[in-house]
Amino acid sequence: MKAIINAKLMVNDEILEGQVLLFDARIIKIAETVDLDNVEVIDAKGHYVSAGFIDLHIHGSGGADVMDATPQALEMLSSTVLQTGTTSFLATTMTMSLQDIDNALKNIQDHKSTVSGANILGIHLEGPFINTEKHGAQDKEYVQSPNLALIKKYMQEVKMITLAPEVEGAEGFIKHLAKEYPHIILSIGHSDASFEKSKESFGWGVSHVTHLFNAMNPYHHRKPGIVGAVFDSDVTCDIIADLVHTHPSVLELAQQVKKEKLILITDAMRAGCMKCGTYDLGGRRVEVADGKAELEDGTLAGSVLKMNEALLNMRKHTSMTKVELVNSVTKIPALKLGVSKGELREGYDADIVIFDENFSIISTIIAGEVKYKG
Repeated sequence: MKAIINAKLMVNDEILEGQVLLFDARIIKIAETVDLDNVEVIDAKGHYVSAGFIDLHIHGSGGADVMDATPQALEMLSSTVLQTGTTSFLATTMTMSLQDIDNALKNIQDHKSTVSGANILGIHLEGPFINTEKHGAQDKEYVQSPNLALIKKYMQEVKMITLAPEVEGAEGFIKHLAKEYPHIILSIGHSDASFEKSKESFGWGVSHVTHLFNAMNPYHHRKPGIVGAVFDSDVTCDIIADLVHTHPSVLELAQQVKKEKLILITDAMRAGCMKCGTYDLGGRRVEVADGKAELEDGTLAGSVLKMNEALLNMRKHTSMTKVELVNSVTKIPALKLGVSKGELREGYDADIVIFDENFSIISTIIAGEVKYKG
């Protein structure tokens, strides 16, 4: 059993001081007085303590990528993101050959529970059911019409699918999944759907939008498109706050409109937490320099964003409070996924992060075990 003392605890949308957080693999209680006999005490030294960060969209980090389809790659990704405060994530795939995707899905299915760092909560299938006109860094050669055959062996592991609702076969696919597999988050992304089609898809079962503003049609006052539909509904959305994919003023706009429906993601590729240089994403050459990852033609190719850096960027460039910032990477994504994480609450998993005023990570705890010290 462990206890964290001298902390600014982020609990129930408040910041509490003078309280003790008691936990083992799960949160036991938060109280002013706790019997600390035979308890391992962690002194937070006045720093912030929150639930661990959750990344719904990450391809790789530490030189590894989900599409490598090896247990070693998942382990490297899992252990590397601890330094960013991330304690859980969805292992995110790419639009590649059907065999490559199947290999990656099978690897996640077989090895997601064996990693020693951040928890793999499941699979985020980004593509191949997308629009070739908005493929971004995804290889349009491998874009497919929506079909269940690709994922039928992995329905319990798949937690999120990014797709284009306007492509042929999407309506029936979305309606079927929404009815038969309600645990799967269906998300618009890499799409050219109109405002009307986007709103219609929300009625079919789409409830989320992937990296808002990126790989979709732009907002226009006569053709508001996907962004307009998001702003005119209660669907959740995520955004890449690296100041490359989105301008600071756009970050402020998004949070003003979406508020508790906004989630921060990294969309990081294998160069995350690595030096600048040449890498690959989905078999395509990527140059990483000055915080930007680009294909040879200049197309943005994922990011090298760290989750704690995303929080710092949002703090600097938006009016979000500390609680709102942390909720966007803890409580809100956890609620979206339906998992007992994301809050310092009795009975919830003891995935915990200690960080300073600038979101520098001091300690990352998974299931009650200290896994990283900064």
